Amino acid sequence: MANKGEIPGGAQVDRMADNTSNKEAVDPFFADNHLFVPVADHQWPIVYRKEYNMGFLGLEKLHPFDSGKWGKIFNILKARSMVTDDTIVIPEEATEKDLLVVHVQSYLDSLKAAKLAVDRGWSLNIGGGFHHCSSARGGGFCAYADISLGITFLLEMKLIRKAMIVDLDAHQGNGHERDFIQMQDKVYILDVYNRGIYPHDGYAKRGITRKVELEHYTKDEQYLPLVRRHLGEAVAEFRPDIVFYNAGTDCLVGDPLGALSVSPEGIIQRDEMVFRWAREEHSIPIVMVTSGGYQQKTAQIIADSILNLWHKRLIDCQAAEDHIKRAR
Repeated sequence: MANKGEIPGGAQVDRMADNTSNKEAVDPFFADNHLFVPVADHQWPIVYRKEYNMGFLGLEKLHPFDSGKWGKIFNILKARSMVTDDTIVIPEEATEKDLLVVHVQSYLDSLKAAKLAVDRGWSLNIGGGFHHCSSARGGGFCAYADISLGITFLLEMKLIRKAMIVDLDAHQGNGHERDFIQMQDKVYILDVYNRGIYPHDGYAKRGITRKVELEHYTKDEQYLPLVRRHLGEAVAEFRPDIVFYNAGTDCLVGDPLGALSVSPEGIIQRDEMVFRWAREEHSIPIVMVTSGGYQQKTAQIIADSILNLWHKRLIDCQAAEDHIKRAR
């Protein structure tokens, strides 16, 4: 029932067999969608479209969220010759039918990234990570539940049986916790967050399988060992077919909303730790979404972290790298 795919270091990743050979019938509602389009070998499993970057007559500058963050990340990766316009994946816009799986409106970048991770062993959505939005409501700058939707599609398409969410944004991920509160046999949630900030959602905490509450201004010396320990304990309790990694940078020192004190180097080490844990140590496909981060410098830090993963060969796409070299 499983096929094999290569990941760095020669390790193997077990993946669910294609749903066409799965004995369980796929609900036509889920099978009849246009979002799982083919991706060329020379395209990185990196999802991005320019429409992620929002503007409203300059008023966006008054908002704490950097609405141009994702474009800045892409441009840095492009300037460092990691990606080009034709070597990334541009997601299709979702129809109302697609969005009715969990709620209505917006488009499905993380859904495309989820399928790419199943196929390639890893993927990255430069946007996404709207973890305060549930199927019933939005919240905290989050308009649509992309993580919940990605997991729901993979489950319903019989591409996976179980998923794990590793949420390292500084805020509690109450949206997906509410969505999967009755599905803890299929969706395991490890949430590491500042207990003293928004959203204080006591009901949603019931959906957390492994809860790690931090105090204000927690630094690298406390943060990184905690993350490392709880990753190991989580996978010992629950073996997922895929990991959704919500890699928020609002834990960065100086963030006005996160109120933690993790250094830029600490964030890069954290992301490397999570990818090594998933890909090298346990051969589990991983989807990374970038989530929160409310300082102008976060785009550079996210880009530096992605470049570090590439340089360490924790993410790679040789066909894309060869394509870029030939085009120079």
